[in-house]
Amino acid sequence: MNIHKLYTILVITIFIPGFSIAQEKLGKEITLEEKTEISDIISNPTEYLGKKVLIEGEILAVCQMAGCWMEVANEEGDKIRVKVKDGEIVFPKEGVGKTALVEGEVYKIELDEEEAKDFFEHMAEESDQEFDPSSITGPLTIYQIKGMGAVIN
Repeated sequence: MNIHKLYTILVITIFIPGFSIAQEKLGKEITLEEKTEISDIISNPTEYLGKKVLIEGEILAVCQMAGCWMEVANEEGDKIRVKVKDGEIVFPKEGVGKTALVEGEVYKIELDEEEAKDFFEHMAEESDQEFDPSSITGPLTIYQIKGMGAVIN
């Protein structure tokens, strides 16, 4: 291939909007090789509690305030939230629609009714959505993944 064709391909690759062959690596290096299905975690969360998992799916939402969480779904629509400490990893706010490969530890949050209302009110504010506190009628347990490392494609 001559240098002119190579240069043309390079320029096209760099400047075409939405075209990217680069991966965005965030946090620690991914060490696991075997993926865990999001649906398996959701259907039996206690089996995975405290365990490190590797999940893959489409990014449905990202915290628009600090990039401290993202919601990831598989092809069937099963979804789970990946949360990190503010500033530890910053998930790209423009990541919605991209694919994420995430390694992290499954944990649970147990909330009484008032804490659950506060939690979902905060989530609604971050997502600029409405929240009806009457939709929470009791205590709630939420399972999430503490993100350690991710690759965004």
